[in-house]
Amino acid sequence: MEKKIISTRKVVLTALLAALTFVGSWLRITLPLSIGDTTSFHLGNIMCALSGLLLGPWYGGLAAGIGSALFDLTDPRFISDIWITFLTKGAYGLAAGFVARSGKNPLTHARAAAATAAGAVVYAALYLAKSYFVTGLLESGLTPEGALLVVIGKLPATIFNAVVAIVFAPILALAIRKALDRNHLSVD
Repeated sequence: MEKKIISTRKVVLTALLAALTFVGSWLRITLPLSIGDTTSFHLGNIMCALSGLLLGPWYGGLAAGIGSALFDLTDPRFISDIWITFLTKGAYGLAAGFVARSGKNPLTHARAAAATAAGAVVYAALYLAKSYFVTGLLESGLTPEGALLVVIGKLPATIFNAVVAIVFAPILALAIRKALDRNHLSVD
């Protein structure tokens, strides 16, 4: 039976990307919605995708989930959603990591962008479902139509955050990988 050893470098990079995800989540503009909730433009999604692109699915998902959940821990509006955030943002890094690692060749810009887009779609679907069911129906007690309005109100920020991540995460991932390779460091 083969034993897999987790390197100190992998643990440190996972913690570093969790910290960057936390900071990226703090860099936000919050908009109040007229029905039931708030929505934000923020940089956390770039870091969630970057985690998956650099660390692969499992460690990338862990970094994205932990960093985002830690952010929720610091804001009373989100503290009850920590476990949901851990799962949904973790899924962002997980999906991006799976697509990024799907090819045998080195990561290209096209595959990094596709990986980030996959992560963004998975996260958006989970986040909007949570907004409908948990925020809309359960917490706010809205009708299904009212809960759908909550989701519609969140669409512009969700799409904007996804597009920003799709543009910037691949650029950052390739630049960081190049710098790591140049210094004979590996994230694998």
